[in-house]
Amino acid sequence: MDVLQWIGQPVIERGVIERRFQLVRGVDVVPGILWLPARPERPLPLVLMGHGGSGHKRTDRQLRLARWFAGSQIAAVAIDGPYHGDRTTEPVDSRPHQDRMAAIGVDTVTDSMIADWRGTLDALSDLEVIDAGRLAHLGFSMGTRFGLPFVAEAGPRLRCAVLGKYGMRQPPAMPVAVDMASRFTRDAPRVTVPVLFHVQWDDELFPRAGQFELFELLGSRDKQLIVFPGTHRTATPAALTSWCEFVSHHLTG
Repeated sequence: MDVLQWIGQPVIERGVIERRFQLVRGVDVVPGILWLPARPERPLPLVLMGHGGSGHKRTDRQLRLARWFAGSQIAAVAIDGPYHGDRTTEPVDSRPHQDRMAAIGVDTVTDSMIADWRGTLDALSDLEVIDAGRLAHLGFSMGTRFGLPFVAEAGPRLRCAVLGKYGMRQPPAMPVAVDMASRFTRDAPRVTVPVLFHVQWDDELFPRAGQFELFELLGSRDKQLIVFPGTHRTATPAALTSWCEFVSHHLTG
């Protein structure tokens, strides 16, 4: 049985409550953060935010997104991905954690992360402050690597998803054993909720054509493709606003 444990005291800053927690899943511990408006007006919709590779649950971008959502009366939660953040004591470098995933098996790691998200969602849905009928997922790059399969499994439990910066063709430097193309071929057609898919036109990691291929595979009838100039890690204020407004429209509109 999964157990949600709060860590320390809530921190309130700029009208936003930040609560650290860990979800104990047998021998596994999933570190996470929940953000809430300081004065929730009603049970809140919830957006699950996946982070990118070499990042963690509380990067500057995650924090900006969480504060935007809290300011719009939407709760946000983020958990550390495999071998990232508080799940490792070593500096995160892309190749070592990819090698670990290759050794364990990319499907095994992906399924474990799906279970982590599912357990987190189940635990938070039991809170009075959360409206379990209004849920969304947002995540790019590694947040899509693990997020897309989760969205496929969650099905109609979610109202929408924001994905992108990943595709059917991986960078040459990645181990062949962590290629997600076969997994995406199975899972992408099972994604049926409304999707906003973000592509960086000058992405130096994931070829643009492979990202378009992944977009085409998505089974959603309501899917939108947005493209911004810039490299893989670029995220303009306009892009962040597009993501947030898409989620807000589906959760509060």
